[in-house]
Amino acid sequence: MGSSKHRWRFGLLRSPSNLKKPPPPPEFICPISGELMADPVIVSSGQTFERNCVLACMSLSFKPTTVFTTVDFTTVIPNLALKSAIISWCRTNSFSPVPQPLDIRSALTIVQSLIKDSPVYPQTRLSNCLSSTSEDSVVTPAVEICSTRPFYYSSSSSSEIDNPDEEDEQIICKLRSGLMSDQEEAVVSLRKITRTKQDARIQLCSPRLLSALRHLIVSRYSSVQVNAVAALVNLSLENANKVKIVRSGIVPPVIDVLKSGFPEAQDHAAGALFSLALDDQNKTAVGVLGALPPLLHALRSGGERCRHDSALALYHLSLVQSNRSKLVKLGSVQLFLNMIKSGHMTGRVMLVLCNLAGSVEGRAAMLDGGAVECLLGLLSQAEFDVESTRESCLGALYGLSQGGLRFKGLAKEAGAEELLIKEQETGTDRCKEKASKILEVMRQKYEEEETVDWEALLNSDELTRSRFELVYGKGSI
Repeated sequence: MGSSKHRWRFGLLRSPSNLKKPPPPPEFICPISGELMADPVIVSSGQTFERNCVLACMSLSFKPTTVFTTVDFTTVIPNLALKSAIISWCRTNSFSPVPQPLDIRSALTIVQSLIKDSPVYPQTRLSNCLSSTSEDSVVTPAVEICSTRPFYYSSSSSSEIDNPDEEDEQIICKLRSGLMSDQEEAVVSLRKITRTKQDARIQLCSPRLLSALRHLIVSRYSSVQVNAVAALVNLSLENANKVKIVRSGIVPPVIDVLKSGFPEAQDHAAGALFSLALDDQNKTAVGVLGALPPLLHALRSGGERCRHDSALALYHLSLVQSNRSKLVKLGSVQLFLNMIKSGHMTGRVMLVLCNLAGSVEGRAAMLDGGAVECLLGLLSQAEFDVESTRESCLGALYGLSQGGLRFKGLAKEAGAEELLIKEQETGTDRCKEKASKILEVMRQKYEEEETVDWEALLNSDELTRSRFELVYGKGSI
C-alpha cells in the first residue's frame, strides 16, 4: 500500500513583488548621476545625459572625457525618442516610481563631489558615454563615478562654488544652456530679479554670471538679446558693479548691439554705456573699446530714448581728455552745433560742448565751426527750456574765451558784449558769474592787440588752414 501512495507536490505562487525586476538598460542611465534619466538631452559630441547634469557641468566648467573624445556641451537637444523609450520600459516592467527630473541642486552637488574628490584629473573612460549599444557598458552609480575619477576638470577655482545659491545657480546654468527657451527664461528672470532688488544686483554680479551673460548680449533671438542687455543695465546701477562689469569684457558685445542690435536692445545698450561711464575708472576704458563712434551715430539716428542716453554717455565720457580728442577727430563738433541750431536736446548737447571747449583741440574745432556765433545766438533767445541750459551756454563760451584773440574777434563781431552785460544784470548768480568772467577776458589788453587787424584775422585762410590741420591732421577731408 505504501507503494500506491502518491506524493503530491505543491508549488507556491510568487507574488509580483517577489519577482526579480530586470535592471534598466545601460543607455537609460545618466553617466553622471547614475540614475534613470527623466529628461535626457543629447550634447554636441553625441552623448546623452540628464539635462540638469549637463547644466551643472556647464555652470562649473566641468568637462567629462571619454577614451576617444571629450564631451562637448556647445549644443543641447532634447532626446525625445529616448525619453519615450524610458517611460515605455518603466510601464512594461512595472518600474516605480517613474523617474523624475533631477533638481539642479542635486546635480550641482554630484558634480562638486566629483571635483572635490579628484585632485588629479586623468583621462579615464566614462561608462555609457560612448554608445547606447556598447555591450561592455555597465550601470555606474554616482558613488562609483566619484571613486573612479572619470572626469577631466578645467576651472579657475572651486572656492566660489562651495555654497552656491540655488536660484543663482539655476540662472547661470540656464544662461549657459544651448536651448533658446532656457536662455530666454534665464535672462527674463535675471532682469526681473535685478529690477528692484539692490542686494540681488550685487550678489548676482559675479564673474561667472557676467561670463555667461556676455554671450547672450549678441544673441540672434530678439527676446534673449533685449532682456540680456536690460538685465546688464540693472546690474550696472550699483556702483560696486560698474568696474567689475567693464573688466569682465562685456562692453564690446554691448557696443556691437548699439551698432546693429534690435531697436529695443539698442536703447538698453546706450543706457548701459551711460551707466558704466558714470564711474571715473571706466571712462577711458569705454572710449578705448570703441564706444564713441556708435554713440555719435545713435545720437543722430537712434530712437528718442537711445539718443538721450547716448548724449549723457558722451557727456560723462568727454570729461576725460583722451575722449575729447577722439570726439574732435570724429567730427562731433559740427554734429553738436547742428543739433543746437535745430533745438533738439539742446541742454544735453550743450554739456558735451562745455567739456570740449575745455580742451585745446575742442576750442580750435569749435571756433572754426562757428560755435561763438551759434552760442551767442542761442543766448539772445528770451527763454530756455531750463535755466541750466543758459548756464551751460555761458560755460561753453567761457571755455572758448580761453582761445585768446581769435575768440575776442569773433565775439565782438557777434555783439557778445551787449548780451553778456544783460546777463550780468538779469541772470542767475551762476550766469552773472560766468558772464563777468567772459567780459573780463574780452576787456583784457594784450600787448599786440593795438596792431591787430581784426578783419584780416577773421578772414585769414592761413589761420583757418592751420586750425584745421591741428584738429583733423594734414590730408584729412
